[in-house]
Amino acid sequence: MTGTVPRFGAVTRAVHWSVAVLMITCIVTAAILYNGSIALAVGHRHLVETVHVYAGFALPAPILLGAFSAAYRQDMRRLNRFLPRDWRWLFSRKRRDGSIKVGKFNAGQKLNGALSGGAIAALLGTGIIMYFPGLTRLSWRTGATFVHDWFALAVGLLVVGHIFYAVNDSEAQRGMLSGRVSESWARADHGAWADELLGPARDGKPEASNDAGVTPT
Repeated sequence: MTGTVPRFGAVTRAVHWSVAVLMITCIVTAAILYNGSIALAVGHRHLVETVHVYAGFALPAPILLGAFSAAYRQDMRRLNRFLPRDWRWLFSRKRRDGSIKVGKFNAGQKLNGALSGGAIAALLGTGIIMYFPGLTRLSWRTGATFVHDWFALAVGLLVVGHIFYAVNDSEAQRGMLSGRVSESWARADHGAWADELLGPARDGKPEASNDAGVTPT
C-alpha cells in the first residue's frame, strides 16, 4: 500500500479488540448490577451477574495468549518502557508539534497501558475474593468489595478517555483496524518510530530510539 506503513500485527489487534469487548461487557454489566433502577429495568440479575463474572475472569486470557507472539511481546516491551523523551513529551505544552520525537507509543498511551494493566490485576484479585467467599475472612471480603468498586469506576473513566482520543484520531483507528497508518501521520505523531521503519526524514535527524532495544535502521 503506497504511502502507508505497518503499525500493528494481527495478534496485537486481536488482543486489543478481545480485551475491549470483555472490558466493555464488564463495565456495562457492572453498571446494571450497581444501579438499582437499571437493574430493575433490565431484569435477569443472575444472568447479568454470571456474564459479568465470566467476562472478568476471561480478561487476562487474550493477553496471555498474545504473549506467544514475538511481535506482540515486542509491542508490550515498547509500551512498558518509559524513556527520557516520554517524560519531556508528557509535560510539554507543545507535544503535538513534532519537536519531541516519540516512539511507537507516546507517554499517554504508556500511562494508559500501565494503569489499565494494574486495574485489571486489582479487579481480578478482588473479584476472586468476592466470588469465592470461603477463601478469606469477612474483613478481607469487605475490603475487596470497596477496592473493586473504586477500581471499576477508575477503569470506566480510563475507557471513556481512551475511546474519546481514539474517536478523534482517525489514523489511530485505522492502525488498530487495518494494521497500517499513513507515513505522514507516523512522521508527525511518532517520529522516532517512523525513523526506525523508514530512516530519518530529510529535514532532520532522529533522536536515538532504543525503544525495547530496537535500533533505528
